[in-house]
Amino acid sequence: MTKNIVIIVCSGIGKRMNSSIPKQFIKIKEKPIICYTIDKFENCSNIDEIIVVVNEEYIEFFKENIIIKYGYKKITKIVKGGKERLNSVYNGINVVDEKDSIILIHDGVRPFIEEKDIVNIIKKTIKYDACVLGVKVKDTIKVCENNIIKNTPNRDNIWIAQTPQAFKYNIIKKAYDIAIKENKLATDDASLVEELGYNVIMIEGDYNNIKITTQEDLNFFK
Repeated sequence: MTKNIVIIVCSGIGKRMNSSIPKQFIKIKEKPIICYTIDKFENCSNIDEIIVVVNEEYIEFFKENIIIKYGYKKITKIVKGGKERLNSVYNGINVVDEKDSIILIHDGVRPFIEEKDIVNIIKKTIKYDACVLGVKVKDTIKVCENNIIKNTPNRDNIWIAQTPQAFKYNIIKKAYDIAIKENKLATDDASLVEELGYNVIMIEGDYNNIKITTQEDLNFFK
């Protein structure tokens, strides 16, 4: 039976936040940021399973202070993070038991994802095989070299990619197998799938679905 499985990546250490602990464990109203993210998938009836990728140093902390404390039922596996995000996601993909699945990949510090967008991307991935959540840019974009403008692309064709990004298991597994073998680097999952020649569908999401990266983002969350 096809399952909808989300891999939540929260293995970063948050250098840009200048915090003494990884940003995903910073508390807002006495609750870690990662919990707000997990809650969205835990409470979504369309999600069958949650796999969480965590920095090795924080695995036991995560078990005690997140899973047990907050009583999450859908988290089936905690996976050790890798050197780069690509390695961390790959570790998560490799522990998926059900191969006939839809795999959603989501940032642990992107807590504003709406349930309607989770449901929509699953439906679209069933139909189109590979989908990304995103929003259209509002401002004019300039491509520069050494501070000199070289190009002004049509902003109607420019999107800001978000997560979750969702794929049928066989597609994302193949893309990551090749990427790891060839030592590729990528800032998102879809780019690896695109390189294999698959069409990836962009689905309009929400501008509030930000990734918490800086202190300004944290203030926005508060």
